[in-house]
Amino acid sequence: MDISIVIPLLNEAESLPELYEWIQGVMEREKFSYEIIFVDDGSTDRSWEVIKDLHRKHPEIRGVRFQRNYGKSPALHTAFRKTRGDVVITMDADLQDNPDEIPELYRMIKDDNYQLVSGWKKKRYDPVTKTLPTKLFNATARAFSGIKLHDFNCGLKAYDKNVVTNIEIYNDMHRWIPFLAKNAGFTRIGEKVVQHQARKYGHTKFGLSRFTNGYLDLFTLWFLSKFGKKPMHFFGLIGSLMFLIGFLSVLVVGGMKAYALYKGIPASLITTMPYFYIALACMIIGTQLFLAGFIGELITRNAPERNQYAVAEELE
Repeated sequence: MDISIVIPLLNEAESLPELYEWIQGVMEREKFSYEIIFVDDGSTDRSWEVIKDLHRKHPEIRGVRFQRNYGKSPALHTAFRKTRGDVVITMDADLQDNPDEIPELYRMIKDDNYQLVSGWKKKRYDPVTKTLPTKLFNATARAFSGIKLHDFNCGLKAYDKNVVTNIEIYNDMHRWIPFLAKNAGFTRIGEKVVQHQARKYGHTKFGLSRFTNGYLDLFTLWFLSKFGKKPMHFFGLIGSLMFLIGFLSVLVVGGMKAYALYKGIPASLITTMPYFYIALACMIIGTQLFLAGFIGELITRNAPERNQYAVAEELE
């Protein structure tokens, strides 16, 4: 099969028939063999009934329905494990992603040898309250990840099948799929300017909280990519430095007190000096950080995925 199209959705009953007809027209024109996997993320409208009706009429349509709303990341993760196509395309169900972009995305994966191609909605039909935070969001993502993409969060993406079977999308990490792919060793990541459509039905499901949560997820992903399998290299180093600074500070404070006593100079008690407590706090925090790194090493040693790696090719 050429293409698997994965479409997560929440309360998009009105747009689904039109979206399918649009995709069908593109696929038949280009003579692709394909499947469409709709993932109903706990919709409360008629979305699942619409999907079942489409499935009865069109066997290339498959569907998954969650019992409740879990989020876009679990929806993508579930669908990725069910795909059959050589190239996997993800897109949103709100008609803001243009299916006419699919042939070129497919060509970039198959002919240009990209492993992941992300859409870039260069011209957006969104209010400035959304576009400005998005620009800042993407600039920060480029700096942390080292991936030169303009639009990390664009739902329209294309993947080589090996990518989707070797990455795990959890929590809200769908925003950072290119970063996850890079960490798994898939470095041939490209970008394509895509057309952004104005929303035709319903309303957006995302609020401003996605920006604050997105930054926290980005830091988590950066930390895991650097120290996920070696936490002692982070916590142990910082803890050792803090303990050493605190220990040397205690020696200095004690030395100053001893020198004053030796010279007969009046001096206050060590325990009345704020520097003593600052030094003591550094030693305690340093010890705790070191132990955190040690415990982290024990946890990663017993983690079932500690020796799971993305294999590019294998000869037997």
